[in-house]
Formats: sequence, C-alpha cells, structure tokens
Amino acid sequence: MLKGIHPLLHADLLHALAAMGHGDELVIADANFPAASVGRRVLHAAGATAPAMLDAVLTVFPLDTFLRPAALTMAVAGDPEALPEPVREFAAVFTQHDLAEAEIGHLERGAFYERARSAFAVVRTGELRPYGNILLVKGVINAYPAARG
Repeated sequence: MLKGIHPLLHADLLHALAAMGHGDELVIADANFPAASVGRRVLHAAGATAPAMLDAVLTVFPLDTFLRPAALTMAVAGDPEALPEPVREFAAVFTQHDLAEAEIGHLERGAFYERARSAFAVVRTGELRPYGNILLVKGVINAYPAARG
C-alpha cells in the first residue's frame, strides 16, 4: 500500500495511468464488456463497481479540459435517451470530484466499441449492471503541489 493512493488503484493500473499522455483514452468497463477482444491493454478490477473505479481513477487522473466531451458513456440500445443507474452514478462521482460542469457524452454501442479499440487501456470491473461503461480522455497537469521541506 502507498499513502494517499486509493486502494482500488493497484500497481498495474497506476503504471498504465502514469504512462498515458494528454489525449490518451481510458475505458472503465462493466463485467460484460468484451474487454479481451476489444482492449489493447486490459486491467482487471473484479472487486469494484464501475462508479467506484471511476471514483478511484479520478483521484489521480486529470480529465481533458480542451476536448469536449472528455467523458463518454454507451447509449442504451433502442433508447438512447435512457439514463442507466451506473451512468447516473458516474455523474454523481463527477460532482464529488468538482467536475459537475464536465459534459458526459454518449456513443452508440458500436461506436463506443470502436473508440474503445483505440483506447490506451480498458479497466474491466465487476460491475454487473448493464451500461456501466465510461471512456475518459486524459488531460494535463499544469502545476504541482508545493514541496514539503
């Protein structure tokens, strides 16, 4: 364990997040997402829900402020206006991280899979509720906290 690091952020995930650059994309996916056939790099977090993993990731992950929307979910097939429970929870997590103003867009299922194919990594969670998938675009860090002396 490391001090100040969310316990869901295991070593492999931290490495992937640190290796990502501005504009790289990360998918947090539910347990039914075809991560192995879609993802270039697949990281597992079977003990976490998708909203819990989003919460953990946002403790260290700067969301892009240049590209809008910098977060995309998968639209419900046949009802693109529907708002599944995990997606509502994603919005609440954004609010907890002072990202309430950040737009969360939606992609049709096939378009989401295509975008996920080029993502830097896919984090497959244990989320069993449908449509518990979100794609994030990494932003930049422009300042660091003051060093302790």
